Amino acid sequence: MKICLTAEGNTLESNVDSRFGRCKWFIIYDTKTDDFEALPNANAAGMGGVGIQNSTLMAEKNVEVVLTGNLGPNAANILQQAGIKAITGVTGKVKDAVERFKKGKLKVDSSTSPTVTPHFGMDKRGK
Repeated sequence: MKICLTAEGNTLESNVDSRFGRCKWFIIYDTKTDDFEALPNANAAGMGGVGIQNSTLMAEKNVEVVLTGNLGPNAANILQQAGIKAITGVTGKVKDAVERFKKGKLKVDSSTSPTVTPHFGMDKRGK
């Protein structure tokens, strides 16, 4: 299964980024092979619609579950339409979040509900 974690850096040692739309990196992790791919978030500095663009990217990458700190309403809507589940409130190191997920200790939000208002991460751009 492919999962995506929002990250502050490009390694498994990085911390989970609290923002989906404006995170610095995406870690696409395959739970069957333990391989991962780190992608810089090319949309992080966009003026708007970044959650939608990132959600579309998750669908293109065949991600089944997104692990992040927070999720905006537009991103949540697109993820739900694409059949991608979300786990919000995730903190700590990426590698630890992966292990908690694999052990079933993180609950999937069956409705893929937003946890923040639109444009939540804009004030953190570049930080």
